[in-house]
Amino acid sequence: MILPAYPLQQELVVNGLELAFRRTAGAANRPTLVFLHDSLGSIDLWRDFPAALGAATNCPTLVYDRQGHGRSSPFTGELRPTTYMEAEADVLEQVLVHCGIGQVILFGHSDGGSIALLAAAKHPARVRAVITEGAHIFVEEVTLAGIRAAVEAYQTTNLPQRLQKYHSAKTEALFAAWAHTWLRADYRDWNIEAFLPLVACPVLVVQGEEDEYGSLAQVEGIVQQVAGPARPLLIPGIGHSPHKDSRETVLEQAAAFISQVVEKG
Repeated sequence: MILPAYPLQQELVVNGLELAFRRTAGAANRPTLVFLHDSLGSIDLWRDFPAALGAATNCPTLVYDRQGHGRSSPFTGELRPTTYMEAEADVLEQVLVHCGIGQVILFGHSDGGSIALLAAAKHPARVRAVITEGAHIFVEEVTLAGIRAAVEAYQTTNLPQRLQKYHSAKTEALFAAWAHTWLRADYRDWNIEAFLPLVACPVLVVQGEEDEYGSLAQVEGIVQQVAGPARPLLIPGIGHSPHKDSRETVLEQAAAFISQVVEKG
């Protein structure tokens, strides 16, 4: 398969912040696939996965760096509120308006998956479907243990240098915002289950069975509580990043799910 090349990265301004983004073309009558990266992610860390899924479904794509990530504006230094993902769902809506995008299918990884669910709940007229990957709807001890292990790796391995390839001078602030927020005492009560009954669109819930940041209770909670049709896709033998560790399976299953959504109109 010949994949469409990404155009030059562009920037838009939302709430005074410069957010980097990339788009690929697709059929005009199809929804845009919007990719929401994880807590330490960026446009470049998606690699060619968005373009590959866009090509497989003939859908346009949009992928962007949230504040503090990649080539977007840095964090302001303020304490991250416990509702930061709810706020990011509203930023997403502004990004879509700015780009002149109508109907979308959201593909969110980790924090991005949680943001995708929140966006579907808060802006249901726009979101045709959601694909989550390792999303969280509440805090678990396994999540905190995974983050503590990541903190140790950050302090004892070359993880900072690896992340600097994608986030440059923003790396320290980005890692601290992620780790410190999730490990704060006041974040233990974070929970977005109240939003799930407002998600009326179809949802595909992807998770590696060896996910080091979440148990299958996250998957079950999403499937059971959203109002729209939902099904799990559990992939054995892999962890938190199925689109990387089981790329062909995720591409195939996500493309089939998207085709069903589009055909039903």
